[in-house]
Amino acid sequence: MKKQQGFTLIELMIVVAIIAILAAIAIPQYQNYVARSQVTRAMGEAGSLKTVVEDCMNNGKTTVGAADGNCQIGATGSSILTGAAQSGETIDATVQGVPQVVINDDNTATVTAEFGHSASTKLTTGGAKQVQWARNDEGSWVCATDVEDKFAPSGCPVGTIQ
Repeated sequence: MKKQQGFTLIELMIVVAIIAILAAIAIPQYQNYVARSQVTRAMGEAGSLKTVVEDCMNNGKTTVGAADGNCQIGATGSSILTGAAQSGETIDATVQGVPQVVINDDNTATVTAEFGHSASTKLTTGGAKQVQWARNDEGSWVCATDVEDKFAPSGCPVGTIQ
């Protein structure tokens, strides 16, 4: 009886084909997972500014800026967002951005996080997508996004961005 010294070419080709099929399925699923997680991350980063906006509104500050008497947001730069500093934040605008805050005189406000820089291409191709928290004049906040349905978290459905 002869001992087998290794694998035949056919056996190796079958293994390579199986790996290729698994990769063809796994890579797009992983890219979708990354995009979903980035939408959730942006929702959280923008949502964390709601407390600051409420505090500013309670103190009569409706202008966002770094000057005394203005609402100083103090947002932290994010590598998946684009947006200029609004109230003295130190960010490198070439690699990161911050959510943009608008406070209106009619007791409404918006916090908008626009995807950019190192965000998934699924969120930036065909025009940058956004996640937005909007406050109505009664003090209720709602989240909306314009990403594809499959990337939207349940707490922030696809809807109209103001």
